[in-house]
Amino acid sequence: MRSRFFPLLIGLFGVVMVMRLFWLQILSDEYDNLSLRNSVIKQYDYPERGYIFDRNGKLLVSNQPMYDLMIIPKNVKPFDTVNLCAMLRISKEELNNRLTKAKRYSLRAPSVLLSQISKEDYGTLQEKMWKFPGMYIERKSVRAYQTDVGSNILGYISEVNFFDLETNPYYIRGELIGRQGIEKTYEKTLRGKKGVKYVQRDKFSRIIGPYKEGALDTLPIPAQDITLSINIDLQKYGTKLLDNKRGGILAIEPGTGEILMSVSTPTYAPSLLVGRDRSNHFKALEQDTLNRYLFDRSLQGQYPPGSPFKVLNALIALEEGVITPNATFTCYSGHYYARNQFMECKCNYGAVNNLNRGIYNSCNTYFSNVYRRIIDENNAQEGMNTWHKHLSSFGLGNYLGYDHPVGQSGYVPNANFYNLWYPNQRWQGTTTVSNSIGQGEILMTPIQLANVAATIANRGYFYTPHFVKSIQEEFIDPQYKTKRYTSISEEHFTPIVEGMADVVKRGTARIAQIPGIEVCGKTGTIENFTKINGVRTQLTDHSMFIAFAPKDNPKIAIAVIVENGYWGGRWAAPIASLIIEKYLKGEVKRKWLENRMIEGSLETEYAKVTSNKPFTINE
Repeated sequence: MRSRFFPLLIGLFGVVMVMRLFWLQILSDEYDNLSLRNSVIKQYDYPERGYIFDRNGKLLVSNQPMYDLMIIPKNVKPFDTVNLCAMLRISKEELNNRLTKAKRYSLRAPSVLLSQISKEDYGTLQEKMWKFPGMYIERKSVRAYQTDVGSNILGYISEVNFFDLETNPYYIRGELIGRQGIEKTYEKTLRGKKGVKYVQRDKFSRIIGPYKEGALDTLPIPAQDITLSINIDLQKYGTKLLDNKRGGILAIEPGTGEILMSVSTPTYAPSLLVGRDRSNHFKALEQDTLNRYLFDRSLQGQYPPGSPFKVLNALIALEEGVITPNATFTCYSGHYYARNQFMECKCNYGAVNNLNRGIYNSCNTYFSNVYRRIIDENNAQEGMNTWHKHLSSFGLGNYLGYDHPVGQSGYVPNANFYNLWYPNQRWQGTTTVSNSIGQGEILMTPIQLANVAATIANRGYFYTPHFVKSIQEEFIDPQYKTKRYTSISEEHFTPIVEGMADVVKRGTARIAQIPGIEVCGKTGTIENFTKINGVRTQLTDHSMFIAFAPKDNPKIAIAVIVENGYWGGRWAAPIASLIIEKYLKGEVKRKWLENRMIEGSLETEYAKVTSNKPFTINE
């Protein structure tokens, strides 16, 4: 029995050893992990980030090589810190801080010691890497901008932060991610998917070849290019027209919902947020609370819409049958007065206005009476909610669903809102009559105003506005191809379009006339209040204008807001008409008007609000 036991035991032990070796060498990755910690480096192979083009194929964003100095703290041995600091052009204190952060992050996992090293510095550093065990260089690419405008649209890329790492396991420390704009919305499309490769290194930390002949490597999935709906030449022109002014311009192609331009000023060059000085530049931009460079006025600016809102009230009144195009109201005293609300009117004394004259004369008395009929036809509660329902069908009081990560919903009050303000519910049309001229509790953004212009141009429907025209190998979201109809019948848009055409022909926006093009528009002069030292103070009015052109088969709808720009015909209407002319004709012949807009400045108006000197950034 004993003679059989020992051979059986030895045989069993041998089988166990063979199985263990098979497990370690064939099935288990324990050996791989041990190798990775010692002589093998796991490197990520990043696909080149997708290019961004404008609607005409002009390149806006490409890539340029940059290099990150990586570190694995556990493998670091004493090195010449003075030499490394000199090559990296950083202080010894900064180097020590970066080393400490890397150790806190992980002793074994690689992290970035210094990011975005230039190609020139990389050449010097690469030759001496053998002096710095535990460190290696990883090649990456960062954005190269071929345009100096459109930063609010494009966004930027930067290193992932703690929140990114916690919420998205795809990323590791030191990688780049899209921030704001198209870079953020289409991050997965523009980044592709990284591959992995394992490389062997010698005792001097020099790369000597692939590990296991690349058997464990995976290939990256290429990124895709994106074509925007933006016309970059129009974007540049709009930015030039708004120089030395604060405001926003947004233009839409009515037949597609494609956004042709989105200007917000003051602005900054996209290239400012690339390179090792990116953080300093970003901090300067963020801390400038006067110019608010990072605030996109075309998407985030919420303003009372002013007189352009009158055409919406007219559409609702026509749909509800409380007026006809020929219904008239007499403007007896040059103003409208109700419940302690005084609204001055520019009409001649005793002027009798129907819908058409009410629109092109922008008669406050006419639209105050129209609004009261909407609200008070049955009872104020029902009237207000009906009014709210119609406005909601235009996308107001809500985000429009466009493909950009920033924006505001604006605001349209309903009956519940006023019930909170007047608990006894003793309110009616006269109580809220400021809504009749777009000066009440209503707030709208320039993109919403431009979309209203596009909806009127289409006689009752719109496409969800969007910035991306096409993606290399993908279809854009179907929602951008679907018509969204308002609650207003198509026939009611005809008198509104005629009235807006007469605004430019004979009304408040005659300066917006373009030879050979019939422009339809509506000016707005928006009361502007702010708090100074806790006191509600009225400042210079904002200048507003919405328009579309041509009148038939329209190609462009636009909204312009110029802060502290006095009245609609002074700045907003001329700027909009120049942009329309530029887009439809390819050139501007009214040079006298173009020069006035480009050379004009509102800096003295802004200086009235504060004496603080804004930040300046030297590029």
